Amino acid sequence: MMRTLFVVAAMSGLVLGFADRSLAESGRKPNIVFVITDDQGYGDISAHGNPVLKTPHLDRLHREGVRFTDFHVSPTCSPTRSALMTGRHEFKNGVTHTILERERLTPHATTIAQVLQSAGYRTGIFGKWHLGDEPDRWPDKRGFHEMFIHGCGGIGQSYPGSCGDVPGNSYFDPTILHNGTFEKTRGYCTDVFFSQATRWIETVKEADQPFFCYIATNAPHGPLHVRREDEARYADKVAQPSVAKFFGMIANIDDNVGKLLDKLDHWGLEKETLVIFMNDNGGTEGVKVYNAGMRGQKVTPWLGGTRASSFWRWPGTLSPADCGRLAAHVDIFPTLAEIAGVKLTGEVAKQVEGRSLWPLLKNPNAEWADRTLFTHVGRWPKGAPVDDHKYAGCSVRTTRWHLVSPEGGIQSRWQLFDVQADPGETTNIADGHQDVLRKLDQEYDGWWSSLPPYLVNEDVVPPGVNPYKTLYELQVGKTKP
Repeated sequence: MMRTLFVVAAMSGLVLGFADRSLAESGRKPNIVFVITDDQGYGDISAHGNPVLKTPHLDRLHREGVRFTDFHVSPTCSPTRSALMTGRHEFKNGVTHTILERERLTPHATTIAQVLQSAGYRTGIFGKWHLGDEPDRWPDKRGFHEMFIHGCGGIGQSYPGSCGDVPGNSYFDPTILHNGTFEKTRGYCTDVFFSQATRWIETVKEADQPFFCYIATNAPHGPLHVRREDEARYADKVAQPSVAKFFGMIANIDDNVGKLLDKLDHWGLEKETLVIFMNDNGGTEGVKVYNAGMRGQKVTPWLGGTRASSFWRWPGTLSPADCGRLAAHVDIFPTLAEIAGVKLTGEVAKQVEGRSLWPLLKNPNAEWADRTLFTHVGRWPKGAPVDDHKYAGCSVRTTRWHLVSPEGGIQSRWQLFDVQADPGETTNIADGHQDVLRKLDQEYDGWWSSLPPYLVNEDVVPPGVNPYKTLYELQVGKTKP
């Protein structure tokens, strides 16, 4: 029997329980490789019908895994990342923006990396963190043994306050923070992240413990810096040069996914490794070509702003299938916890709002009660009264209904859509379903009223200099200008 353990999570003092399970029942804990891309939309995959873009290796994950076809995330990146790390809505993590200190994950939340680390996993992050650039908020303080990341929301980005990457950083030969020390790398950023992740896996794969490898690319987020040979793949296939660059960046990601899958097969780890792929918000450049029939894109509360890919491949354990149940980023935490044999208890259990997807992964047609999901774009001006923006870019979703206030403030401007009959959200039917509107509006009002204790970043005084800049100048021996 596996031992029952009670482990205190270092950042939060929260107690995790590990359930007794026989190896015959649960089997060896799988390795987990989690790939998340930045600003790639649901429609930016050929398996989803894109008429131009070719993604054979992502298509393989789609073909060989369980595909959640109604899976939703936040309209922007930091919020999504905080929700999948904690199992609860981003606003309850203090994350209401992607900059201005409002991208920082509260230190009082337990992350899925901490849970997996405490369950015996080796954990590594490669690429984008975007949940706090101050050293006390780095991923090595949040459950990751190995840390290989850039700063801010993207390589070379910098904003006043705490969110900023190394000055002058580039997608080519980027400077990366590796376990607290800045290192100059060689190559294109996506290649660098996957190569480093692969090298790390090779160092830990023989250990008598599983690994959690979190690969978070900053591509294909702008600026659209792309290898010439990748851009050339689409230069004569689309009218917009920006889309050729964007699709080239995705093609490069796809190549790297293929190399990683080949490595897992070469190492004999294919059947011992769960590979998960998802994107972090609605589409951007690619929607000019294809948006899978959806309305809206990134930074909107429409389905086109929140619907994401969600592929789960575990050969020999999961049978390939579509699953149309309503699922979301908040479900990642409890799902991985259950797969790792962890029973969430105490404050950690209270933290999690999502549901384990494990029953659906085993049987995509399993019973799945309807649920209500809340979306809010956030991003109101720093220092503004929060309630003045209650209805500014928000939505309420159940399996059938989508209540959307794309514009508003103190007052709502609700529109209602039956997304089962009208997935493109073309016809507002609010007038004919006032009972549904009132019910969902009441649920939204209750959810909004619960938020104030969690909005811990709204009035934070920012540092005068980006922490990455300060540390970089200290390590490379430069003086401040």
